[in-house]
Amino acid sequence: MKRVLIVEDSLYMRSLLRIELRKAGYEIVGEAGDGITAIELVHKLNPDIVTLDNILPDMLGIEVLEYIHSHGLNAVVIMVTAMNHDLLHERAGALNAEGFLSKPFKPGAVKEVLDDAIKKHHLYHKF
Repeated sequence: MKRVLIVEDSLYMRSLLRIELRKAGYEIVGEAGDGITAIELVHKLNPDIVTLDNILPDMLGIEVLEYIHSHGLNAVVIMVTAMNHDLLHERAGALNAEGFLSKPFKPGAVKEVLDDAIKKHHLYHKF
């Protein structure tokens, strides 16, 4: 079972992600509402997957992604955002984000995006 860290400042959105991920068969190993906590938990929990909101109270999710990338942490990162800007997609893709989940998401979209990202990740990296 793949282990997921949810990074989202909205309690409501964290709850929705938690429900959808559990329904899809993923194990939630931790949750963070800000970037500093996210970075700490990535090191402590070593999750297989990180769902990463881009707008956090203390930093942007893209900055957390930069940290994960620059420290060689091998987590599949899914950017979760209500802002679908080409620049964000370009920058996140360059930093090895494996997928994007747009808010608000439809039931089943979380599983689809994560399953696709894991398949993509397996093509380029060993899990």
